[in-house]
Amino acid sequence: MRAKGICYDTGFLRNGSDSRERFHPDVVKKELTIIRDDLHCNAVHITGGDPERLELAARFAAELEMEIWFSPYPLELTTDEILTLLADCATRAEQLRAQGAEVVFVAGVELSVMNHGFIEGNSPEERLDWLLGDPARRPEKFAATSTRLNAFLRRATAVIRERFHGEVTYAAIQFESINWDLFDIRTFELIRSAEVADIFRDAVRSLVAQPKPVAITGFGTATWRGAGDNAPRSMEILETGAATSEPPRLNGEYERDEAGQAAYLSELLEIFDSEGVDSAFVFLFALYNLPHRPDGDPRDDLDLASLGIVKVLEDGHGATYPGLPWEPKAAFAAVADHYRGGRLPAGVRPHV
Repeated sequence: MRAKGICYDTGFLRNGSDSRERFHPDVVKKELTIIRDDLHCNAVHITGGDPERLELAARFAAELEMEIWFSPYPLELTTDEILTLLADCATRAEQLRAQGAEVVFVAGVELSVMNHGFIEGNSPEERLDWLLGDPARRPEKFAATSTRLNAFLRRATAVIRERFHGEVTYAAIQFESINWDLFDIRTFELIRSAEVADIFRDAVRSLVAQPKPVAITGFGTATWRGAGDNAPRSMEILETGAATSEPPRLNGEYERDEAGQAAYLSELLEIFDSEGVDSAFVFLFALYNLPHRPDGDPRDDLDLASLGIVKVLEDGHGATYPGLPWEPKAAFAAVADHYRGGRLPAGVRPHV
């Protein structure tokens, strides 16, 4: 792979909540330095809903000479709100690019499922239920969703390209059937579950055989035994539902399996590498809203539901990296081992 990367969360904003309440610039810079030096990444997929945070993290990554995938992540927004966010971020990304940074702009992630205006429903769960609930109607619903989304992306790419003059992509779910003529890179959220394990490599090979470079984002799994078989549903052990003042908990007791998470990522990275994927971004470095709680009720150890390759500590700091509030999981070493083959400088990819 040309670009060896990981997703870095600056804070997912949804209905007034922020997945990363504390965002300290010194911590961000230290984490990005570790991502470059210890994970051996030459690229980083910087995601979140706050343009200022995205820009701050991207500027640190530029100082570290990493390739930046500048990726606003709209959640539960209207199409007009999404366009406003994309326009703001495109302007910021262009300022970085014009100063010499290698920047790819990501025009959203899984927009149809995560936002309003494409699929019926008021949450991702309701939208997926509507989309998949009646197997006989799935083809027509997929087609209608694709039509609405591609019409929006035509508007969005026009707005982005007025402001940003580098490469542009979109992180798609395959059923969205994107018009890739709008983009420079074909990017897919591609996650292996037990149901598709036997055809997964062939599917990757098929994607790579098409014109334009292929990037893979969004792949990862949680840290409980069996999570890899259930990806992309491995976070569903976290209790969700109606708005409540009660803190989140797991819906049962689960066994920690850091080795399983590590093996899953190693296997997928090997597939992507050997099949000619241009860029891969592990999902993800850390989820600060899902802390590791090894003591007390097992249902309160939210890290088991986290796809992060580090476990966030609620109080205190880790021993491996003093001053930082997390400890590496086994997956951290697995990603580092795979990427260690050489951290190539960021640069322009060859186009097919």
